Amino acid sequence: MSGQGSKRVAVIAGDGIGPEVVESALEVLRAAGASLDLVHFEIGLGRWKRTGEAMDEDDLEEISGCDCILLGAITTPPDPNYRSVLLRLRRALDLYANIRPFQSHDLDFIIVRENTEGLYSGVEEVGVEESRTLRVITRRGSERIAEAACDLTARRRRLTIIHKSNVLRSDRLFLQTCREVAERRGILYEDMLVDAAAYNLVTNPQRFDVLVTTNLFGDILSDEAAGVIGSLGLCASANLGKSRALFEPIHGSAPDIAGKGIANPVGAIRSAAMMMRWLGELEAAGRMEEAVKRALAAGVRTPDLGGRCSTSEVTGAVAGYLMAKES
Repeated sequence: MSGQGSKRVAVIAGDGIGPEVVESALEVLRAAGASLDLVHFEIGLGRWKRTGEAMDEDDLEEISGCDCILLGAITTPPDPNYRSVLLRLRRALDLYANIRPFQSHDLDFIIVRENTEGLYSGVEEVGVEESRTLRVITRRGSERIAEAACDLTARRRRLTIIHKSNVLRSDRLFLQTCREVAERRGILYEDMLVDAAAYNLVTNPQRFDVLVTTNLFGDILSDEAAGVIGSLGLCASANLGKSRALFEPIHGSAPDIAGKGIANPVGAIRSAAMMMRWLGELEAAGRMEEAVKRALAAGVRTPDLGGRCSTSEVTGAVAGYLMAKES
């Protein structure tokens, strides 16, 4: 899948169902005619168990030399000796904006999640009787995630700033900064407490267009949103920085179904389409997205969506629509 002048993509299949859905994404990319220089990395829990290190500095340096990353899923065990691969990549490459689109037949909204600070700051003290985690909110972090959200909202309708400033004083800086950026950009906006947003995502999700929020809130709300549209397996994401990007489905490694051939590959395929769009391959990205829609509309679905199709059958159907278009 490489050619002269092709983009260099780091491929991290990862753990659990990660290798299965990444292979599906690569098959669909091939069917779409993508010309990419793929660099494969063995990174994750499996390697950590074997060698004591999930990812080393040499990996990080080589990944940093790639244009972007396509990732399947990484298992992060509750072990104090294990360093989260995703958090290391996000911080090392400064992938501060997590973009998570959610679409179904009657819904179309995007959650924009700050990706590098908040309660995932990594500043923690763990003790026997008491443990603490420092929630870090900075003006710089809030400004740049607000700018990313406004960029998306400029092509849509309205921005909703999600916060909990009535209880968390640190959120007042986030809320005020987002308001200032939206006003300066001329963006129509509202703000909403996170508990109200969680309720409205279930009872009235059509009211939302672009939502911007802090790290933990974005993590939780996007899983709720996935349930609203049908399955975590449908959902893609982009982790964006100034010049680098990482694309991954939002589902986890799902070790309970790994190897059974029933993992939903749509999130990974849609993530690959987001990657192609970021690389400037708009026509290929559009065809991949349309092929997924056609397959789902035809009832080609894995068990998480109430279907009976295997991972390979869904992948084959999406790739088939692309190949038919080519011919």
